[in-house]
Amino acid sequence: MSRLAEGSVDLVVTSPPYNLGISYGKYSDRQDRRSYLGWCGEWAGQVRRVLRPDGSFFLNIGAAPSNPMLPHEIVMTLREFFVLQNTIHWIKSIAIGEFCSHRPEAGQIDAGTGHRPVATNARSFGHFKPINSPRFLNDCHEYVFHFTKSGRVELNRLALGVPYQDKSNIARWRHTQGDDLRCRGNTWFVPYETIQSREKERPHPATFPVQLAEWCIKLHGVSRVEMMLDPFLGIGNSAVGAQRCGVKKFLGFEIDDAYLVEAKRRIASGRGGRSRK
Repeated sequence: MSRLAEGSVDLVVTSPPYNLGISYGKYSDRQDRRSYLGWCGEWAGQVRRVLRPDGSFFLNIGAAPSNPMLPHEIVMTLREFFVLQNTIHWIKSIAIGEFCSHRPEAGQIDAGTGHRPVATNARSFGHFKPINSPRFLNDCHEYVFHFTKSGRVELNRLALGVPYQDKSNIARWRHTQGDDLRCRGNTWFVPYETIQSREKERPHPATFPVQLAEWCIKLHGVSRVEMMLDPFLGIGNSAVGAQRCGVKKFLGFEIDDAYLVEAKRRIASGRGGRSRK
């Protein structure tokens, strides 16, 4: 990044190593905490230098139940360089009770508390890595921190818009301007695709879905992205997302030759996974 011109990048979407002991090919993911956070400050300083004043920086960071403060420590490190404008919760798996999809009917409300019963016929969606522990819950989400230089960068919120469940809101709320579309909010359900072989289909120990990158691009505004950057390219899912969104120029860095070869292959074939709206 030190070779890039100052203010030459409109959008950064990336996910660095989390320092949680993941087995990468050419990178040791087991630094002491102070060294790791210092390293994060080094690359974050370069991201700030190359980012335009109205640019966006989307940073995907996960945690481990035994190390829950890591994402927040990174945010505290990066506040020297950026303003945290939005915190997005990437939901990888969720269980939803059958009563949640419609208004409660007679018999669905507890007469004593006025609430729906806790135990419902729930359905699970998405994928997660089970945790075999009597202390911790299964970890079914990660963070996407949206940083900007000023905290005042306007977004294309309706690019990820969803219809109103209660259609009366369309007429009741003036800001809808009669359209059945609202801001999706800061909880994004983006599941991994089911695969049969990690080695053949997802040869990297820690990737984010192409759709996650696409949504970041669309939220910032595709028409405003002349140059997009991913300093931790991995196998190229952010590049595939940029390709699908029609981003004009993309630049990514990767230190592992095997991952880089796979990234180039995925970009050439556009096979980072199915594209979803």
